[in-house]
Amino acid sequence: DGLCDTYPYNTPECDYDGGDCDEFNEIYPNCTVEKPYWIGDGECDGYLYNTPECGYDGGDCLRENKNITEVTDCNVP
Repeated sequence: DGLCDTYPYNTPECDYDGGDCDEFNEIYPNCTVEKPYWIGDGECDGYLYNTPECGYDGGDCLRENKNITEVTDCNVP
């Protein structure tokens, strides 16, 4: 269907969801999320998706993370 679905489909026995997970597995080999097709979908899905292993949700959370870092680095006397 063009979407990478997780277990039991993203397994060697299921040919990594009929090939739908090949690119995902190559880019994010250590990313284990329930809905891999949410990675890089334009929305920061947070928590398990917003990790280095998942590329910060495929880049979707970079803006949010930058804003949080700027706030937490703010030292106001």
